[in-house]
Amino acid sequence: QLQASGGGLVQAGGSLRLSCTVSGDFFRINAMGWYRQAPGKQRELVASMADGGRTNYAEFVKARFTISRDNAKNTVYLQMNSLEVEDAAVYYCYADVMKLGLGRYDYWGQGTQVTVSS
Repeated sequence: QLQASGGGLVQAGGSLRLSCTVSGDFFRINAMGWYRQAPGKQRELVASMADGGRTNYAEFVKARFTISRDNAKNTVYLQMNSLEVEDAAVYYCYADVMKLGLGRYDYWGQGTQVTVSS
């Protein structure tokens, strides 16, 4: 399962830090990251980090958001700076893991709301 936290209300230009911890019966984490979904819009990738540290960012968050991982804690963080009104959405954490007997499996978090006021 995934446990995410850190969402909330912030003024435009402010910062928030999301965190997400995965737990369960897997033997490897292939990647962890964040998607977001705003009302009336499709879910979109925000950032991800693969095993080994390779990162992938959406164009709209480059240089503002930073993803990092603590492998010992199976936790991924998303530091969001210079937040814009357009960043308001429900942010979903995911973990792409390997399970014995099942192979690749995706965990999804319940979503955490980020609200940005102008």
